Amino acid sequence: MFLKKIILISTLVFLLSQVFFAQNNEGVISGNFATTIQLYNEDTIINSAYPDHRLGANSFANLNFNKGNFSAGVRLESYLNPLEGYPQGFNGSGLGYRYANWNQDGLDVTVGNFYDQFGSGMILRIWESRDLGIDNAMDGLKVKYNPYKGIYVKGLIGKQRHTFNDGLNNGNGIVRGFDGEININELFDSTLLDSKLQVTIGGSFVSKFNDDNKTPDFILPKNVGAYGGRIAARYGKFRFFGEYIYKENDPYADPNFEDFNYIYKNGEGVLLNLGYSQKGFSVDLNAKHMDNMLWRSTNSTVQPTELMIGFMPALSTQHFYALAGTLYPYAPNFRGEIAFQADVLYKIPKKTKLGGKYGWDIGINYATAYAPERNFLNDDSTSRKSYETKLFNLSDSMFFQDINISVTKKINKKLKLKLQYLNFVFDDRTVEVTESKELIFADIAIADFTWKINEKHTLRFEAQNLWTKQDQGNWAYGLIEYTYSPHWFVALLDQYNYGNSIEEKRVHYVMASAGYIKGPHRFSVGYGRQRAGVFCVGGVCRLVPASNGLTFTITSSF
Repeated sequence: MFLKKIILISTLVFLLSQVFFAQNNEGVISGNFATTIQLYNEDTIINSAYPDHRLGANSFANLNFNKGNFSAGVRLESYLNPLEGYPQGFNGSGLGYRYANWNQDGLDVTVGNFYDQFGSGMILRIWESRDLGIDNAMDGLKVKYNPYKGIYVKGLIGKQRHTFNDGLNNGNGIVRGFDGEININELFDSTLLDSKLQVTIGGSFVSKFNDDNKTPDFILPKNVGAYGGRIAARYGKFRFFGEYIYKENDPYADPNFEDFNYIYKNGEGVLLNLGYSQKGFSVDLNAKHMDNMLWRSTNSTVQPTELMIGFMPALSTQHFYALAGTLYPYAPNFRGEIAFQADVLYKIPKKTKLGGKYGWDIGINYATAYAPERNFLNDDSTSRKSYETKLFNLSDSMFFQDINISVTKKINKKLKLKLQYLNFVFDDRTVEVTESKELIFADIAIADFTWKINEKHTLRFEAQNLWTKQDQGNWAYGLIEYTYSPHWFVALLDQYNYGNSIEEKRVHYVMASAGYIKGPHRFSVGYGRQRAGVFCVGGVCRLVPASNGLTFTITSSF
């Protein structure tokens, strides 16, 4: 607590004392600000969120100072009250982030809060997403050093941000980590710097100490370690990345699935990528094996996205269209999964018989994930449980499958068309993002049409339809958006659940919005209904409740 106060006071005093010097080019002050305010109306037809406080407001402002080799910053956050559907653990106003950093001659030192990632993030990913309500910032010390060309090392120690109550509150667990990386071509620059083959190798070790969960039924390890290595290579048009992580057994409570409740099983993760690209064509092949890789700085029961040390990347397309991206989005299974993805992009050349004047852009993607094949081993003399798995030995239990194809065509100087078709298989008995908890089969068709009337005026039309016999049945979506460059835009959309088996729920979700942009400032306002769904970023998701009301947003930077 004493160190926290010293860092906070020192940072604030230094920032305020340097504002005047910044105007004389002796330092630089920068920052950004955002606020989202939502006024809720009661709407019994869609069972909308209608809290007693009627109004929610999420806001934050960053202030950063940089002068030579020194930088420092703070972030003020405010949740009065937090928006409905935002994760628990956010309340009040205060400082949620503060840091000081110094770097010189290859040495980089940060005290206070910081974010970082080792490799792909499986073993450690410290990050934040304002929209998702995720912030597991480390609070402690991080040191990076470049002792010799091509050699990069870093180490860190600290506690993770857990909740926010008029200021940040850290979890009790302590995270310690070390990562090293060698760029072979930089290291041997006299002979390999300009080689077609570019190779980087790295390794990581991360451990945690926590004594939160003192259950009388189990002897839980207080120190748990994870380690692994990775390699990235590029040769001409080919590229490869591979990483393997091994995590020591880290039992945690899982009361909904007895077979995984306090299971004594080591975890392992494998991530592989092979890609090829040239002008007009690229292909990416990905494979992932993850088993028992839930990795937190506590083994007590917390919210799904809290105190996460490692990150489980999703091998699935991150869809941006409403029906595809929010009704049945896939997030990795914490207990384990084996996943594959193939992505192909091809451009039919312009000024050819098939491509026409402007050519065509075609994208094809296939992604799927299965549960690993597990052989459970029960210890008859105790209540411990474990199981055996083999790398990439998948069971016949499919979590999801996504097949999609998109075609983009510039028809002429003013018209552009994008068509997309998607086919989903989605097992909500394991993913659990809907109320139906069943195997869902869905098809989606999308048409996106942009008409640039002239340099200032643009119209965009969007039509989507989802067909399914499960869950809520068929959906239709329509949007029209008008942009008056460079400042104004207005939009009107409607989502209609016309296929719902319950006639009273066949309702329209109409939303009107408008916005004004000037330089770094953006103002937007929306009014109408928002359907319940799932909002995802990078395979991490949160549920969004149905709502009816007014939403106002401001963002700015300097």
